[in-house]
Amino acid sequence: MKKIALFLITSIFYFSAFAQHSDANIFGDVQSEGEHVPFATIYIEGTTIGTATDETGHYYFIDLPEGELVIVAKAIGYKTQKKTITVVHDKTLEVNFELERDVMALDEVVVTGTKTFKRITDAPVIVNLLDKKTINAVQACNISEGLKFQPGLRVETDCQTCNYTQLRMNGLGGGYSQILINGRPVFSPLIGLYGMEQIPANMVDRIEVVRGGGSALYGSSAIGGTVNVITQMPQRNTYDISYTSHSINGRAMDNVLSGNVSMVTRQRNAGVVLYVNNRYREAYDHTGLTLNTDGSLTEERDGYSELPELRSNSFGANMFFKPTPNQKIEVNFSSIHEYRYGGEITDKTAHLALQSEERTHDILMGGIDYQINFNEDNSSFIAYFAGQNTDRDHYTGLYPVLGDYSEEPDPQVALEEALDEHLTNPPYGTTDNTTLQGGLQINHRLNDFFGETNVLTGGIEHKYDDVVDSIPAYEYGTNQQTNNAAVYLQSDWNIGQGFTLLLGARADKHNLVDNVIVSPRISLMYKYRDYTQLRLTWGTGFRAPQAFDADMHIAFAGGGISRIILGDDLKEERSNSISGSINFDYPEAKYILGFTLEGFYTKLDDAFYLQPIGGDALGEVFEKRNGPGATVQGATIELRANYNKQAQIEGGFTFQSSLHDEAVENIDGLPAKKKFLRTPEAYGYVVLTYTPNDRWDASINTVYTGEMLHAKFSPDPDILADEYRTSDPFTEISIKVGHTIPIKTLDSGIEIYAGVKNITNNFQDDFDNYRNRDSNYMYGPALPRTFYVGVKLKSF
Repeated sequence: MKKIALFLITSIFYFSAFAQHSDANIFGDVQSEGEHVPFATIYIEGTTIGTATDETGHYYFIDLPEGELVIVAKAIGYKTQKKTITVVHDKTLEVNFELERDVMALDEVVVTGTKTFKRITDAPVIVNLLDKKTINAVQACNISEGLKFQPGLRVETDCQTCNYTQLRMNGLGGGYSQILINGRPVFSPLIGLYGMEQIPANMVDRIEVVRGGGSALYGSSAIGGTVNVITQMPQRNTYDISYTSHSINGRAMDNVLSGNVSMVTRQRNAGVVLYVNNRYREAYDHTGLTLNTDGSLTEERDGYSELPELRSNSFGANMFFKPTPNQKIEVNFSSIHEYRYGGEITDKTAHLALQSEERTHDILMGGIDYQINFNEDNSSFIAYFAGQNTDRDHYTGLYPVLGDYSEEPDPQVALEEALDEHLTNPPYGTTDNTTLQGGLQINHRLNDFFGETNVLTGGIEHKYDDVVDSIPAYEYGTNQQTNNAAVYLQSDWNIGQGFTLLLGARADKHNLVDNVIVSPRISLMYKYRDYTQLRLTWGTGFRAPQAFDADMHIAFAGGGISRIILGDDLKEERSNSISGSINFDYPEAKYILGFTLEGFYTKLDDAFYLQPIGGDALGEVFEKRNGPGATVQGATIELRANYNKQAQIEGGFTFQSSLHDEAVENIDGLPAKKKFLRTPEAYGYVVLTYTPNDRWDASINTVYTGEMLHAKFSPDPDILADEYRTSDPFTEISIKVGHTIPIKTLDSGIEIYAGVKNITNNFQDDFDNYRNRDSNYMYGPALPRTFYVGVKLKSF
C-alpha cells in the first residue's frame, strides 16, 4: 500500500511538471450582437483548463499543451460555441467568439448521467436540468419547492404535524430516490426526512435529474433515479441580497433573508462563493374536519398546526483553487441549523402541549475534490471525500390528560399515574447521524478506438453511515451502521454514424447484504443531426435491508403513536428497469420547439412493504417486510417552446401505474390492496415565463396531481371505522411579476417582485382536526394560498 501511495504521489508531481512551459498561448474576446460579454466561461474541452473573460470580455491562456484542442465558450443566456485549433510550441494564437443568445439552455454541460462532463444532447442517459432561472421563476424557497417542476418527479408532504417530505420519482417512494450533493451521496436516510426543505434555494446553482435504471452507477437506493444538487461555484465577481415576505392565507407569516457573494482572482485560478440564508415561518392552522360524538363532522380550525413553525439559519462556502493549469481543488462546506415545531399552537414547552412534534437539527456538510489532467489531457485522476454530521434533538408526544382510561379499574388513578410518568419522563429523544464517503476515479479517452473516441471511467468508493436514534420513554431506538464498498467501470463509446454506446457496471458489497451485488447498465443513443436523440437504457439496482427516511418517522394516529420496525429476515430488494425516449428540439430564427417522450418500466423483486402487526400501549406498530414483488410502468412527455427570446413555456406530464404483484395489507381489518398508496396515476407541471425586456419579467406555473388511494386511521373507531379513501385531483396555480431598476453607477440593480402561490387555495380540506388525528393523512399541496413580496439588490 505504501508503494502504491508513493507511486501515485510521484505520478501527480511528474504529470504536473510535464504539462507546463510549452510557451503556447491563446488570447481573444467574446462578443454577442456587437457587445463584449464579460465573465464568460472559456475552457478546453475534456480538461480542467479554463478561465473567464474579464470585465471587457477578453481572455487569455498561457502554456497550453500542444496539439489539436477544442476551445469552448459559454455564458448564461447564450448558446455554447466550440472552436477546434492546433496549438504549436512557442506560438500565440488569437481566437474570438461570437455567441448567440439561448434562453432555453438546451445543451448545457451535465455530469450526473455518466460521472463525466457531457453536453445534454451528447449524454447517452437522458438528464433533465433544473436551473436557477426556473428556481427563481417559481420563487422556490428551498429545493423541495423547486423539484416539483421536473418531469416524473413529485414532492410529497407526508405528515400533518412535522411536514416531513418525500421525493417520488416515476411512481416510486422516497426510499428509491438517491439525492446527491455535488455528486456525493451524503444526503443520508435521516436527512431525507426534512433535508429537502432545509437546503435553501440560493445555495443551488442547478439540479440534474436522471430517472430510472440509468442511474445504477450510483449504487443502493438509486432504483427510482438520482437527483444531483450542485451548489454554486464562483465564476465572476457578483453579489445579491434579497428579502421576501410571505403571507400564508392571511394567518401566518414566512420571512426569508438570503445573500450570495462570489469572488474570483484576476488570474481566474481561485475563487469563493459565500451564501447565507435566514428563515422564520409561523405555525399555520387550516380549516379541517372535527368528528363529533354523534358521528357528524364539523368544519373548523382547532388550534393545531398543518404547517409547523420553522426557524432556520444556513451558511456555507464553495471554493476552488488551480495550483497549475491542469490541476484543480474544489472545497464545499455548509452549516444548517433548523428548529421545527408542529402540533398544538402554544407557547408551552413541547411536552406540555396536548400534542406536538419538536425537532432541532444541526447539520454540517461538506466535501473536497482533487483532479489532475495528464497524458495530453486525455487522462484524469480524481480523488474525493465528503461527509455530513447531523445532531438532532426531538420530541414526539401526547399529553395524557385527554387519554381514554375508562376501562381501567380506577380511571382517576390511572390518569394521575400517566400524568406523573409523562412529566417525570417526557418522551424526548436524541439522534446522531454521520455519513462519510471517499473514492478515487480515473478517466481515460481513447481517441482512436476502432476509428472513434471512447471514454473509459473506473473508480472505487466507500460509504459509511451511522445513525443512533433513541427515545428512552418509548423504549424506542435505532442503532444502524452501514458500510458499502463499491467498484465501477464504464465505457462511453462514440461508435460513429450518430451512435453512442454506454456500457457500465457497478459491484457493491453492503454489510447488510450477504453477497456482492453487481448492477450493470446499457444505454444506446442515436443522434440525428443536432436536434434529435433516440435513447434506450436498461439497468438493474438494489436497496439494502436498512432503515430509510419514513421508517424513522413516528406518526400520530388515533390517540397514539405509530412506529415502524424492521423484520428479522429482511433481504435486499432488487430491480430491473428499462426506458426508451425520443428527444427533439428544433430551432428557427425566432422560435425553438421541442419535446421529449419517454416510456419506463421497473420490475421490483422482494419489494419492501409495511405490514400492520397490531398495537401496544403506545399505539400502532408496522413491520417492514419483503413482499413478492411489484411493477411500476408509465410514460412521461415533456414540451418546451420559446418565441423571440421573450416568451417561454416548458412542462412535463406523467402517466403511470404502480402495483404489487399480490395484494398488501395496509391497516389491520381493511382489505388488502395491490395498488401503491399515495401514488397518483397522473401528475405534471407547466411553467410559462415572459421577459419583454431587461427590466420586466413575469411567470405563471401550475402543478397537477391526480387522485390517490389512502389508508385512513380513525381517531375514534367506536364512532367512525378505519377506511380507504380516494383523494380528489388538485391543481396549484401560481404567478410572479418582477421589475428591475438599474443603478448604473454601481453596476447593479434593484429587483422588486410580488406573486401568489396556489391562487385558488386548492389545499387539502379533510384533515383530521383534533388531537387524536391521523397525522400521516396528508396528501395535498405543500402550501395554501400564499401572497409574497420581495426585493433583491444584485450586481450585473
